[in-house]
Amino acid sequence: MVRRSTRIRLIEPTDAAPIAAHRVRDFEAFRPWEPAQPAGFYTPEGQAERIDSLLAGYRAGTVWPGVVLADDQVIGQVTVGGILPQPHLRRGSVGYWIAGVAQNQGHAGHAVGLVLRVMADELGLHRAEASTNLENLPSQRVLRRNGFSPYGVAHSSIFLDGSWRDGLLWERILGD
Repeated sequence: MVRRSTRIRLIEPTDAAPIAAHRVRDFEAFRPWEPAQPAGFYTPEGQAERIDSLLAGYRAGTVWPGVVLADDQVIGQVTVGGILPQPHLRRGSVGYWIAGVAQNQGHAGHAVGLVLRVMADELGLHRAEASTNLENLPSQRVLRRNGFSPYGVAHSSIFLDGSWRDGLLWERILGD
């Protein structure tokens, strides 16, 4: 299958409906990898509230919330959170997901590569961080292909699918 063109852009309020549709359809697939959410999270209204909050964080300089597009259709999200722009820190944490209908086509890897450029060129960050569940090998491959290296394990760090799970911590120095 030929990969459709991948782009990223800042999230917009009009992205709420397509994001909600993907999240409803992919609920079971994402359940092992993400924290439980209230029912409203999976509605366009819940996503609109979340997007408003993300854009407020963007205006405050603490988050860069993006969507992943394939042929101009929203297929996922890529976000830089926890931005610390102070000169002695200058780092952010990358998170991403791709809808099931668009997985295994290279979109996640390309989106992460694009957001790394945003982090370095637009946000002026020096360090990119990420965390994956120890069992999430596809996400780990995405990070490795984008120059991330694992640097530690955060034991019992996130409550997922009914139990506390360890997270594998990743880092990449931007500009390398």
